[in-house]
Amino acid sequence: MKALRYYKQKDFRIETLAEPSPGPGEAKVKVKWCGICGSDIQEYRSGPQMVPTKPHPQTGMSAPVTGGHEFSGEITEIGEDITGFAPGDRVVVRPTLPCYQCHYCRQGRFIQCVVLATLGASSNGAFAEYAVVRGDCLYKLPDHVSFEQATYAEPLACAVRGVERSGMVAGATVVVLGAGPIGLLTMQTALACGASRVFVFETVERRRKLAEELGATASFDPREGNPGKLIASLTEGRRADIVFECAGNASALLLADSLSGRGSTILQMGVPSEPVEFPFYNLFMREKTIIASQGYVNDQFQTALDFIASGKVRCDPIMTSAKISLDDIVAKGFEALTGSKGHQHCKILVTPGMV
Repeated sequence: MKALRYYKQKDFRIETLAEPSPGPGEAKVKVKWCGICGSDIQEYRSGPQMVPTKPHPQTGMSAPVTGGHEFSGEITEIGEDITGFAPGDRVVVRPTLPCYQCHYCRQGRFIQCVVLATLGASSNGAFAEYAVVRGDCLYKLPDHVSFEQATYAEPLACAVRGVERSGMVAGATVVVLGAGPIGLLTMQTALACGASRVFVFETVERRRKLAEELGATASFDPREGNPGKLIASLTEGRRADIVFECAGNASALLLADSLSGRGSTILQMGVPSEPVEFPFYNLFMREKTIIASQGYVNDQFQTALDFIASGKVRCDPIMTSAKISLDDIVAKGFEALTGSKGHQHCKILVTPGMV
């Protein structure tokens, strides 16, 4: 079978591998669609980061590995000890592989597992024709949820966790910084969980329009005017209760401070590539809180799938016209997303079949 193998920075190769076979407690999945995630882009641009360069303590794997972790497909074969699933089942796959044995796993804090592995990074993933996955990672798709829509369950689970960790209550005024896939999913999740107003700041006009189409109260270009005073004027001077930083750069984190009010929370979901200087005196004087959020735990993945199935979160508008084949993934996927016109795309989906 064909698979995209991650070797090192700018060295991703389509190779021919033997089809995998499921072992006990595993299923073989014929991949239908897999999204290119921001973490995949980071691996391509400046990796290895999440891909281990020495054997991973849980999986024993190191580069090269098969990439891809936001995926859906159809079960073609099951191993021993798999219950509740059968060949032909349509599924979406949770790519996190907690050990379930360590201190944090026993507390249900699976994303903090000390030997956490992930399909597509420390274990072979789904930029391939087939993937073998553990039974606890399988979630059946409702009939009306397409394979394409299902690929959004993984990034949406990150948004679900972010909103939960923020402590947001119904009626809150929210700001989202960045209207890429995570920002748009976080915005919709906040609305689904009861936010009264969600303002979005984004430099790309097309993404601002998309945010409003998906329910944003209003969207703005952060380079125009004084964003802090603007939000103050729209909130009776109080500014935002919660700011979700989904852009992942130093200027966005500083902007989050100016947009957030007294006693507010800044929820950090973006990952700046460089150290950031921050005016912590403002946090102290206004009793603000900064919370980091990465990944999700198992039940948050199920919540994300439920949000998609119920229509509370819409995925289709986030998909660009870029649905590409695995053969084209480097040139039309990674190069397109890291090039000067990468902002034209919001999410690119990849299929090992025909487009």
